[in-house]
Amino acid sequence: MDHKAWLKKALNDLKSAQALVENDLLDTAIYHTQQCAEKALKGFLVYQKQSIKRTHDLRLLIDICVEIDEDFNDLRNLAEELTPYAVEFRYPTEWLEPDKEDVLEAIEMAEEIFKFVEERN
Repeated sequence: MDHKAWLKKALNDLKSAQALVENDLLDTAIYHTQQCAEKALKGFLVYQKQSIKRTHDLRLLIDICVEIDEDFNDLRNLAEELTPYAVEFRYPTEWLEPDKEDVLEAIEMAEEIFKFVEERN
C-alpha cells in the first residue's frame, strides 16, 4: 500500500473525529484523533520506504520518524497527548467519555500532525 492510501485513511479518521464531536459522540471522536495521527506517521514511514511497526504508540513512531527527519521532534508533545486515546475511552471504564474541550483539542493536535506529514510527502 502506498503512502497516499495511508494519508487518505488518516484524513478520513480526522473527518470522522470532526463529525462525531458535532454529534456528541466524544469517546469515539477522540479515538479517531489518535488513529489519524498514527496513520499519518505510518504514511510518512511508507513514503520513506521504512518498515511499519505494529504499534499504536505514537511516541515510538515519532522516534522512528526523527531518525529520518529531526523536525518530527516538534510533534513529540502532541504524540504524548494523543497516544492514550488509542485505548483510553475505547472500552467501558469509570471514565466513559472525555470532556468536549479535550476532544476539540485532540482534533487540533491530530490535524497538526496530519498537516506536518502531508507537507513532507
